Amino acid sequence: MQSAEKIWKPVVLAASLAFVYAAVLAKLARDWWADENYSHGLLMPFIILYILWLERDRLARAVRRPAPLWGGLGIAAALLGLWAGVTGAELFVQRMSLVLMLASVVVYFFGFHFLRLLFVPFVLLLLAIPIPAIIFNKIAFPLQLFASQCAVWAMRLFDIPVLREGNVIELLPRGAVTTQKLEVVEACSGIRSLMTLMTLAVVFAYFTYPKGTGPRRGMALLGSYGFWRSLVLVLAAVPIAIFTNALRVSGTGVLSYRYGTEVAEGFFHSFSGWVTYVVAIVLLFAVGWALDTMAAIGKPKQRRKGTDGEVMATTVATESTTK
Repeated sequence: MQSAEKIWKPVVLAASLAFVYAAVLAKLARDWWADENYSHGLLMPFIILYILWLERDRLARAVRRPAPLWGGLGIAAALLGLWAGVTGAELFVQRMSLVLMLASVVVYFFGFHFLRLLFVPFVLLLLAIPIPAIIFNKIAFPLQLFASQCAVWAMRLFDIPVLREGNVIELLPRGAVTTQKLEVVEACSGIRSLMTLMTLAVVFAYFTYPKGTGPRRGMALLGSYGFWRSLVLVLAAVPIAIFTNALRVSGTGVLSYRYGTEVAEGFFHSFSGWVTYVVAIVLLFAVGWALDTMAAIGKPKQRRKGTDGEVMATTVATESTTK
């Protein structure tokens, strides 16, 4: 009876959550499929499930201290947020309600300690949720201006006459008789690669987390190398994404002068986007390699101390035997 109960209770709970959030999940899946800025969200359920599978033994051994009061309050707040989001037609509030609901259910049945063990899956879920359009535009437009400024600076470095008005670059391609405009649109702002690279940085930090450090909490966590390594990797994804996108736009501007603005469209545009992703990933991996190398150099040489200790012990033992 107990084994059957362990099976049907989670099934009923999952079915209930799926019923309540069916419309939210369906719209989120459609946005992942249609919005290229969040297309990485299609992989998130599989990555999260794989992480849970890898952590199954650790989760099974974890101490469970259910917190029905706090979990119940969280569930009530999530349902209130869902109602407010549906009433106000605000998708972001509805989706954040889903995250809060999942976290509250974990706290209700297993406690806050168990929730801490699921930190990475919840972070990946949050990174897959599209942010509100007003915030998205606040981030995207400054990135468009920065990319266009970098393109103008690179073109002037090659003595190419160019004029910039906002995110629109006006130039006279070689051999042309009329000026042409090259617009750095939202898709070229770099926010797409920024979202994807930050998600990849979290996944990379998790799967390359230093072995043997063990789980830590509180102040001990802040003093661990694994924590700071993960934090640096995630933060490094921001300048890497911006830098590589600026290189892409700058290269497109220089090639547009030499071969016409047609190179900014079609195959070259798509191909340069993939190259940008590859370069950004390589740079992210290089940051991880550099951190590990510096940590290895700064680590005390335990083996040498151990060898010296063994030599001293052997010497003392020999002298004692002689006496």
